[in-house]
Amino acid sequence: MSRQLCTIHRLTPFSVAIGLPWPVERILPKQVRWKDHFRMKFWAWDEKELPSITHAIRTAVAVTVSVIIARLVQMPEAYWAAIATLVVMQGTLGATLTLSLDRIVATAVGASIGAFEINYFGANLVAFAFAIVLIGLLSIAFRLEKTAYHYASITLSIIVLIPRSAPAWTIALHRFLEVSVGIIVALAVAALWPEHRRLAPKGTAE
Repeated sequence: MSRQLCTIHRLTPFSVAIGLPWPVERILPKQVRWKDHFRMKFWAWDEKELPSITHAIRTAVAVTVSVIIARLVQMPEAYWAAIATLVVMQGTLGATLTLSLDRIVATAVGASIGAFEINYFGANLVAFAFAIVLIGLLSIAFRLEKTAYHYASITLSIIVLIPRSAPAWTIALHRFLEVSVGIIVALAVAALWPEHRRLAPKGTAE
């Protein structure tokens, strides 16, 4: 009986086994049909966005320079300069500048609100929650996108939730300066060492 159904309706054995009256391929997208499922990927990517060897070397150089500068000027947490460089480093100066502006404004907002909260409310979790909401409102007012909002909230969290002996405004200033160093180095490297775009394959261009 199963063989007859397969022959008459061109059903796959799997369709007959699960009781489908039509081939299972009709309800599956083309890219996941059974003939292709062994080649199927569980994620998608854009080949143009994959990092190149040049990008990796540029990023490594920029991060190293950021840490060296931050240590030379004796910043207390020099690793934040490295993190800022990693966050904003892109293939072109324009793309790096766009992220840098968002990052610097977000850091200033998060650091200021964090210092204000520590001074007046301490590490109170209710005040912390309200501060996160306040950053969201300021992000709307300043037209900051969600990524920048998250940056600001991360800065706030680091200042508020990690106990330190230094005054809150000093911590906030250090955070802003450390991030600024990382961003300036990233911009300098992107300007002096631009990354050339990959050429599209001939078949794609045609």
